[in-house]
Amino acid sequence: MSTQTSQGTALITGASSGIGAIYADRLARRGHDLILVARNQSRLEELAARLRDETDRSVEIVPADLNDEADLRRVETVLRTNSAISMLVNNAGIGGAAPLLASDVDAMDRMIRLNVLALTRLTYAAAPAFVERGSGTIINIASIVAISPETLNGAYGGSKAFVLAFSQSLQHELAEKGVRIQAVLPGATATEFWDVAGLPVSNLPAEIVMAAPDLVDAALAGLDQGETVTIPALEDKSEWDAYDVARRAMADKLSRTKPAGRYNVGSETTRHGSLEPAHS
Repeated sequence: MSTQTSQGTALITGASSGIGAIYADRLARRGHDLILVARNQSRLEELAARLRDETDRSVEIVPADLNDEADLRRVETVLRTNSAISMLVNNAGIGGAAPLLASDVDAMDRMIRLNVLALTRLTYAAAPAFVERGSGTIINIASIVAISPETLNGAYGGSKAFVLAFSQSLQHELAEKGVRIQAVLPGATATEFWDVAGLPVSNLPAEIVMAAPDLVDAALAGLDQGETVTIPALEDKSEWDAYDVARRAMADKLSRTKPAGRYNVGSETTRHGSLEPAHS
């Protein structure tokens, strides 16, 4: 067995390939035991065997389709009952590149259920135990389309905007309870994601595509630096900070008893203007 001090167990979804598999490799080398969740059992078994051999960490696999209700609930049960779990990496997700009018609504439904519903349910399964212990980490893999929804399919962008907003809310609620939250916003990354989304990565300009190992290493560096939101390709962090400060600055201006003056509407207009009901 490894003599390295255990960092607890990390449960990683979408772990059989791409970003998830690299998280598995990096976290095992950091001293985490692993529970790997994905649909492809043979890939999971191959990855688990390699990581056990190379790192001496405990690596379990849970073959599961998170869009299958029974499988999803089975993973929720693991999160609720395994007290060794100290980290959840919500990586499983699918995307879409086609515009709305060219998209299959059933495919978009499956995407939303995986990107939003499964991620939410798994977070709800993990968070109570983390709060009770006063420690734990939840990493949610979002996307730059969370703040740039015009870039790809709008339903995909909307699903990742949910992941970002959900993560920010979790940070607000749970940070003082000892739970770490990180949302990672990858740009174009060289994985199978693009083939599934219908736009092979070879069709993208090479200068915008990041290698998946670099993406994960940057994301973990951001976690080490205490970032709640990590955008691996963004050189100047002050740009994100300014964006976030501007967003927060509007918070106490968004709800008022009267519409903003620029709309030139309100109770006086309603009583005396063209909106006043006609008398019979």
